[in-house]
Amino acid sequence: MRSDPPDSGSERDLLCGFLDYQRETLLLKAEGLTAGQLAQTIPSSSLTLAGLINHLALVEDSWFRVRFAGHPEDEIWAGVDWHADPDHEFRTAVDLTPEELRRRYADACARSREIVAAAPSLDELSVETSTRTGDRWDLRWVLLHMIEETARHAGHADLLREAIDGVTGE
Repeated sequence: MRSDPPDSGSERDLLCGFLDYQRETLLLKAEGLTAGQLAQTIPSSSLTLAGLINHLALVEDSWFRVRFAGHPEDEIWAGVDWHADPDHEFRTAVDLTPEELRRRYADACARSREIVAAAPSLDELSVETSTRTGDRWDLRWVLLHMIEETARHAGHADLLREAIDGVTGE
């Protein structure tokens, strides 16, 4: 069940509320679909709903666990040679059951929420630094980035779902 983000509150509550809304929107787009439907593409793209869900599970872990908190990669992603297989999470997603995809994403989001809750403030800086600038990201930036990333892919999911069975809307 998707909950609207709060109308007011602390900056942390608003950022987390909007991110959770986008996370739930993505899962709503995949609701009730079979593995075959989750693996379906449209003629102009190789994206699948399965791939988007798996990708966002990876992105959650990458940004919150690894880059921000400095934890090792989750065992799901450990050992993947990202240089040799840069689309690994998209490619392998079609081999997972709908239940596994949902669990993987839900677990990654739960780990991210724990990291956000444990941070003393939104000004807390990441352990890792940007390869582009050498700077560290504050938690606020990571949350904003994840809202953008998740919302963009929820938009992709809208198009894919409509092509699969005609379902549209929020």
